[in-house]
Amino acid sequence: MEINIFQVDAFSSRPFGGNQAGVIPNAKWLKESDMQKIANEINLPETSFVRQRDDNLFKIKFFTPLCEVNLCGHATIATFYTLAEKNYIKPIRNGIKKVFMETNIGRFPVEIRYENSEPKYVAMEQGRPKTISKIENFNELLDILNLELSDIGVIDEFIDPEIISTGRLDIILPIKEKEILDNIKVDFCELSNYCKSMGVIGVHVFHIPEINSHKIYARNFAPLVGINEEAATGTANGGLIYYLKKNSLINENLITVSQGESLNRLSEIYCYIDKDKDGFIVKVGGKANITMEGIIKF
Repeated sequence: MEINIFQVDAFSSRPFGGNQAGVIPNAKWLKESDMQKIANEINLPETSFVRQRDDNLFKIKFFTPLCEVNLCGHATIATFYTLAEKNYIKPIRNGIKKVFMETNIGRFPVEIRYENSEPKYVAMEQGRPKTISKIENFNELLDILNLELSDIGVIDEFIDPEIISTGRLDIILPIKEKEILDNIKVDFCELSNYCKSMGVIGVHVFHIPEINSHKIYARNFAPLVGINEEAATGTANGGLIYYLKKNSLINENLITVSQGESLNRLSEIYCYIDKDKDGFIVKVGGKANITMEGIIKF
């Protein structure tokens, strides 16, 4: 069997930035065991496997080298950019085309912005954000990240870390100083055990320079699913903008998250939040580019 594969940098306008994902645009004949073997062989943070249902509906499964995950933001951006760029999705000349992604945990709208029939930007609407719980006793987590209690918060104010979900559960942890954020030293083995005990995918650590800042700096650690640190995360940053909004740390509805600096793979993730009668709506988007394409034979 031969299948096409693409390696894509998501949340970056240039090659060799952002977060990498593998994209298999036609996984119709693959078993889940095959998908896991391919993801392990490719050894990228996540690989997506696509089964096209109709012109505007795509069933997507996501695998890390270690296991399947229900949802992945950066791999979603990479996947739909690739589907648009390679004409698996019928293009429009200019404007936004909405399609849908079917996952293990539900159906999500995806928007592709076209200019002169070329895809330029992809955004995904995430699940309704919600706070699962505050983390009130987190001394163990501080030890794992080599942080002090005085490091936690925004400006001079302590703010509780929280477990937030927009489809995946992450701990959102505020850090007062960017220098502290940049120099976090993680015990990944212990963090994996901690995340498992807390029922979360990982820890999303961030710094906001001032109240109402449009620019946020973040790092994401998810060793439980085989990713010590990610250069860009979609779902966790969706949780982040909700955390910022609900804690009155931003007034506006749009932020840019800078991530991946510590890995020399700078990413820009655009996050948008709004509200309707049913609660908050979160969208996360960015640019992408295909860096490699080829064929897997097995």
